[in-house]
Amino acid sequence: MSYTGSAPGACTGSVIGSYAVSVQELLVIDDLLSALVGIEGRYISIKIVHGKEGPVVFQIDSSMDLALQELTRRIFPLCEDYVLVRQFVESRSHFKNGLVNHALAAALRAFLLDYQAMVAQLEHQFRLGRLSVQGLWFFCQRMMSSLNALVVLVEKATFNNTSGSATLNLLQSQAKAMGGDSAVRSLLEKMTEYASAAYLRMLERWVYEGVIDDPYGEFFIAENKSLQKESLTQDYDAKYWQQRYSLKEGIPSFLTNVAAMILTTGKYLNVMRECGHNVQVSLENSKLMSFGSNHQYLECIKSAYDFASGELLTLMKDKYDLIGKLRSLKRYLLLDQGDFLVHFMDIAREELMKKPEEISAEKLQSLLDIALRSTAASSDPTHEELICCVERSSLLKKLATLKDLDCACPADKLIAADVDQLMQLSITGLETFCLSNKVQWPLSLVISRKALTKYQLIFRVLFHCKHVSRQLCAAWQIQQVFRSVKILGTPILRSSILCRSMLKFVNSLLHYLTFEVLEPNWHSMHDRLQTARSIDEVIQIHDLFLQKCLKECLLLSPELLVKVEKLKALCLQYATSIQLLMPSIEVANSENTSKAGKSKSRTNISQDRDQQLKLASENVVMSESILKFEAAFNSELQSLAPTLSNSSHAEPYLTHLAQCILGVRMDQ
Repeated sequence: MSYTGSAPGACTGSVIGSYAVSVQELLVIDDLLSALVGIEGRYISIKIVHGKEGPVVFQIDSSMDLALQELTRRIFPLCEDYVLVRQFVESRSHFKNGLVNHALAAALRAFLLDYQAMVAQLEHQFRLGRLSVQGLWFFCQRMMSSLNALVVLVEKATFNNTSGSATLNLLQSQAKAMGGDSAVRSLLEKMTEYASAAYLRMLERWVYEGVIDDPYGEFFIAENKSLQKESLTQDYDAKYWQQRYSLKEGIPSFLTNVAAMILTTGKYLNVMRECGHNVQVSLENSKLMSFGSNHQYLECIKSAYDFASGELLTLMKDKYDLIGKLRSLKRYLLLDQGDFLVHFMDIAREELMKKPEEISAEKLQSLLDIALRSTAASSDPTHEELICCVERSSLLKKLATLKDLDCACPADKLIAADVDQLMQLSITGLETFCLSNKVQWPLSLVISRKALTKYQLIFRVLFHCKHVSRQLCAAWQIQQVFRSVKILGTPILRSSILCRSMLKFVNSLLHYLTFEVLEPNWHSMHDRLQTARSIDEVIQIHDLFLQKCLKECLLLSPELLVKVEKLKALCLQYATSIQLLMPSIEVANSENTSKAGKSKSRTNISQDRDQQLKLASENVVMSESILKFEAAFNSELQSLAPTLSNSSHAEPYLTHLAQCILGVRMDQ
């Protein structure tokens, strides 16, 4: 900062005190008019206290008349305030300090121009001989409080190095603090209006276009460009929707209550823009004029949110058929349409019986396509989006890796309770097979990788139940050849009863999962989606549906799930043993021989068959195996029933399952 003028006494050899008081007054007025705009005079000097941009102090020749000194010193604060405000304007006029500070500096510069115009008018009066020191003091009163309020503002702004939202918050707080001085408050509100103009333009672009136009990092919404929308379909823990755009600290106080709405509005517009959907927001009554006390800006923000929300929801439902996609997931991943699965399990059985690492996903995909084309699913175009997947771990191990599922059991206990390890079963594709679905943007916002994983967990439970049921049905069919042999009280009869109980258990479990859990919950979700008003509400409803299904399918109750898995494992072991131990092949050979050997009579064939079946019924190994399975199955049921009954008080949805399980026990 440079000053013009000379030091006291530089232009004259006499001190001011050597003149008459009337002359002293004229000399000091001349110097004061220069001091009011930050220029030294002959008898008034400027002392810089701290550095180039620090506060300054005005000093006067001590030989001046004491009364004049007193009046002059009263005007000095105004001179010092002018210098401080001018320093702030000069330092904040660069764009590197942000658009808000630049706009504030421009507003302050305009105020200083008015101030300088006042000084020029006073100088004119002085040249006409109409101005005294007392008069000068009187005319400066109007500016004293205003300039002092601005000095308080710029000192705080300089000390805290504010910019953007922080500067706007400071302006607002200073205006509120001046409630008793309407003129000063009005001035500060005007400064706020000018400074917020640049911020308004940033806000308008965001809520009307979904664009962040923030070259100096002042806006309260941050963009993380490293997060891409593709992660939604690839990463289970994708944070795209939550963190691609987020709120920063330092939100303007007048936007705090609507900050979340502003963030969401721009996010919705972004989605539509990335879909190539041209959004035309009507600005006729929605132009953001100011952040005034009439709160018109709040109405504009609410209108922009309603428009963006409704437009995106319509786009998702109409153009991208969100409800149709959810129906497709229900049809295939929740097995609402099961005819294709029956055919698939028949033709893919050989491949699925291999170890997971030995299975060819390409072959399974081909077999799935054959099954889909040869059933009613062929008329559904969405079946082409199905993908075969083969996991490498059991269901319990998979659950242990998903940390966010809120299981009531730690991961290490889940792994320790792995049924297949405990029962020494080898994992095959029948335990790890699942379906996936191709999901495109923007549907991936709702049906993300995490949501698909939850669908797959439910599919694995249903698919395995279907597999166990099919195996038990095969065992039941094998045993029907013994119906002609009237051997009461033998293990064969016990096996038949046990097989029926196991079938009822598995089928009751399937009925519970399908008709007591998935079907009602899906319809409840579908009804709520019809009244949803935003895509965030849709995401919330869908996530709630999946969480509720996981919980009611026992996937979030490891203790119950482990017991049910053990019962299913027993059913599988029993069915496998029956198919190995029962003489089904020998019986078939006997029938083939009877067809080929026409010399044997029907009576002899029947006698041979009965004799063979009697020998089978007296087989010690088979008898012991059946008794062993019966005891193990009953024991597991007995341990499960009390657990279900006790839990059903806290979790009413378990009441239906408890009734099914207890029904199996009563049958036995």
